[in-house]
Amino acid sequence: MSTAILTGPPVPGSPLEGDLRSLGFEIRTAADPRETAALLAAVPAGERVAVVDPRFVGHRHALRLALTDPRFAAGAAPGVLTAQPEARPSLTRALAALPAGEPLPADGSAPADRSAPADGPVPADGSATLPDALAAALEADGVTVHRPELGSLVAAVPTGPQTRKETRDAVAAVDDEAVRLRSAVKSRDGFFTTFCISPYSRYLARWCARRGLTPNQVTTASLVTALIAAGCAATGTRGGFVAAGLLLLLSFVLDCTDGQLARYSLQYSTLGAWLDATFDRAKEYAYYAGLALGAARGGDDVWALALGAMVLQTCRHVVDFSFNEANHDAVGNTSPTAALSDRLDGVGWTVWVRRMIVLPIGERWAMIAVLTAVTTPRVVFYALLAGCAFAACYTTAGRVLRSLTRRASRTDRAARALADLADSGPLAEAAAKATRRLARPVGGRTPYALAGAAVLLAAACAAPLGGPLVVLAALLYAVASGAAVARPLTGALDWLVPPVLRAAEYGTVLALAARADAPGALPAAFGLVAAVAYHHYDTVYRIRGGTGAPPARLVWALGGHEGRTLLVAVLAALLATGGGDGFTLALAALAGAVALVGLAESIRFWVSSGAPAVHDEGEPA
Repeated sequence: MSTAILTGPPVPGSPLEGDLRSLGFEIRTAADPRETAALLAAVPAGERVAVVDPRFVGHRHALRLALTDPRFAAGAAPGVLTAQPEARPSLTRALAALPAGEPLPADGSAPADRSAPADGPVPADGSATLPDALAAALEADGVTVHRPELGSLVAAVPTGPQTRKETRDAVAAVDDEAVRLRSAVKSRDGFFTTFCISPYSRYLARWCARRGLTPNQVTTASLVTALIAAGCAATGTRGGFVAAGLLLLLSFVLDCTDGQLARYSLQYSTLGAWLDATFDRAKEYAYYAGLALGAARGGDDVWALALGAMVLQTCRHVVDFSFNEANHDAVGNTSPTAALSDRLDGVGWTVWVRRMIVLPIGERWAMIAVLTAVTTPRVVFYALLAGCAFAACYTTAGRVLRSLTRRASRTDRAARALADLADSGPLAEAAAKATRRLARPVGGRTPYALAGAAVLLAAACAAPLGGPLVVLAALLYAVASGAAVARPLTGALDWLVPPVLRAAEYGTVLALAARADAPGALPAAFGLVAAVAYHHYDTVYRIRGGTGAPPARLVWALGGHEGRTLLVAVLAALLATGGGDGFTLALAALAGAVALVGLAESIRFWVSSGAPAVHDEGEPA
């Protein structure tokens, strides 16, 4: 329960108190700032509090947006202000600074010497309300006050009978629930999601909200449905494939519903954002494994294709994450390429074409589901690899052009994020320190990563497995990757360093497992890459949530990307030939160790971190 303090006597006939109670607020009434401060002090420190002008007229959803969003320490709309526990000390100081004991006018307006901010909302007579004055004081004290975009929703403090009637008429003219349903849909999404899923999934989200279901419950239901779909695909029968395709589409409907439910009911949380992001990857990659198992039942080995699809898709995501982290706070972030992109976005049909050709999650899952039902797993993976490869080339080329033609100054925070995404372990860190002592790296950082990755992948694909060349290439890669992160990653193309390192590590595991003379090596490699990819996704979403990268002890315990790569190279040199299953068992053991350590620390962090609530509204995955 939260507490709302009305700063004056209630207005007869106003639905305000009922609206506040429906939003979970307990109502208190104060006659002056001193009494408001006393009521505020009586509210437990861990609770949200709101200060509301009783003359407020507006939609209930406007109140919901301003007063109940958990992502913000403070929120405001005309005549209303809310403060979560972290903002309450500032609110207390703001109230204490007001003239003590000065009664509020009978109509609820603030005393004349308390003026609203110059650009803030004011009632029709020009006087400031107490909540507006307090919001200005909080901002002056360094607290960010969120003011939601209300659009057609009404939120006002009329001061006379005529303006009050006009405001009530404006409220009646707008369907509050229709606006709430529309705003539940993500503002930027793919064509398939926008036109084939969201028109009805928003109503499913409302149905869930009215029955008390939470977004995390819907997210879990989506995961379970996808895992059942993977199990159906693993049967290898045509009926199983058809059922798998239908269940995968149902899982995607639920995947859309959980985000819409979060926006509809403002049930945002750090844990929810993490579950939504990681479960998407778990569902997709588990389905790949199910298809590979189903194909194996029919005598077709497609594990290399399944692992290749996972590697390609994960590297695509790392490109997205790395580019966005490098540029979201860049200064002078313009280029002719970006200007052309903006012009294309101004033409309706090009927007949807460009969103479709990058194969976002909706189009990708729809393609996988349909092809599963009517073709074979091999055809599914061929189509998936071709589509994702084209999308990767298109998006990466565009971002390279933007980076080369813009004149942007990247911040230290961006450089730190890129270094964290690199996932450097003890070997790369030692190489970086040696590089800094011996010589200053020449040119950008990306060529070092590209050269090391090229040598490593060439050796993994062509060098004899029983010899030392792959191990030597892995050692050279560790040195080169250390040189790549020896200086801050602030160059125009330095955002490419993390995806290049991901491609080198994952690609090496794929190549060595595919060439190994060991039964079951590819499924074990699939498990290893999945475990490592989880760690990398976890790193991304910690950074996106503003909580920083995982602790160095976790990165070092997992060996860093170069340590794991070297270990796999050594295992391949010792165990990958001779026809035994030693290499398979070693990969499986390594996968289990990485998964156990990474998952344990990840779950501990997300459950107990106390990080601020977030909700991802970024690019379609």
